[in-house]
Amino acid sequence: MWFSSIPTLTGRVPFAIALTLLAALGGQACSKPAAPAGAPPPPTVLVAPVKQAQVNLFEDNVGQLDGYVNAEIRARVRGYLKQQAYRDGSQVKAGQLLFTIDPEEYQAALDSARGTLARAHAAVQLAQQQLTRTQGLLKSGTVTQRALEDATAAADDSKGQERAALAAVRQAELNLSYTQLRSPIDGIAGLARVRVGNLVGQDGPTLLTTVSTLDPMRVRFPISERDYLKKAHSLKELGTHDLKWAKQQLAQLEKGRTDTGDEGVELVLVDDSVYPKRGIIVSTDREISPSTGTIQLEALFPNPEGLLRPGQYARVRTRRADTGGDALVVSQKSLLEVQGTYSVAVVKPDNTVELRRVEVGPASGDERVITKGLTAGERIVVEGVQKVADGVLVLPESAPDKPEVKAASLTP
Repeated sequence: MWFSSIPTLTGRVPFAIALTLLAALGGQACSKPAAPAGAPPPPTVLVAPVKQAQVNLFEDNVGQLDGYVNAEIRARVRGYLKQQAYRDGSQVKAGQLLFTIDPEEYQAALDSARGTLARAHAAVQLAQQQLTRTQGLLKSGTVTQRALEDATAAADDSKGQERAALAAVRQAELNLSYTQLRSPIDGIAGLARVRVGNLVGQDGPTLLTTVSTLDPMRVRFPISERDYLKKAHSLKELGTHDLKWAKQQLAQLEKGRTDTGDEGVELVLVDDSVYPKRGIIVSTDREISPSTGTIQLEALFPNPEGLLRPGQYARVRTRRADTGGDALVVSQKSLLEVQGTYSVAVVKPDNTVELRRVEVGPASGDERVITKGLTAGERIVVEGVQKVADGVLVLPESAPDKPEVKAASLTP
């Protein structure tokens, strides 16, 4: 039959199909499998262990500097400024002439007052002679008692006129002396507020300049009521000390500490540099401000080179009572702040993240003291905090080491 050749043909077709399938399977076995669709790889973050360091805690309070003594030089009489006898901003001595007001008017007034005094003195002598004569005539019965009383009253009146004339001379001498304005203290005289040729003293005592004693310098700064209560006992004793005592304390601070173990206070200037000489607290104000809840303290700082000037602002740094001890410190960048609460990303041994709430203490530079919530040695994320969330797997890498924190400052 003609169907006898079909088995041979049909036998070849399955074989060809099998070869095709084997070739396709072989090609798939040799090619790279495609990446499965799913979550991205874990983020890479920098981690660092929580450090335990010896930290000295300080308080910074903003204060303002002033001269130990500030003497305002004011024109006490009216007149034209005739002379400025010092250079602006120069060192002056007590008694040194600073300004001269035209004295001619006041010299003329003094001469007139002296003339009036001379006349009054002559009147006293004449009245006294008249009284003596009347007393003699009364004894002889030549004059009446009324004449004696009149002579006595005239003598007393002349003496009163003499005293008034003498007072006028003294006032005229004072006015004339006021035309020469001298420095009452040793110090630095500021820039002149009024120049030669201007009328001064017209509407009151015109401020001409100010002379300030700049060594030592006063610094006034506030502390909170809470801090005051901690120091109240030691501050109470300050009222018994004077400038001599303060200078002795400052001299002892040059060697390290005072006899009582006081380390003094530091002054941090506006450029964040620390003034090389330490100061001593010398007085406290009488009251706590009800509006701010603070009390003013005053410290003295030596200023032999004149670097410090009145009007400067600086931070007075004092050691806190809770200074010292091992504290836990972390990088500021590791802290997550939300509405005043802080958290850190702790990397657990299985490289998963735990967002943990912590309580923070003072800051120093880029470091922050942790008072609660962490233990020494725990790994926390210091860079890449924005990449993590609670329970997320991360690829941690060690952050570069940084120097340990030595001091921490707390500014209210």
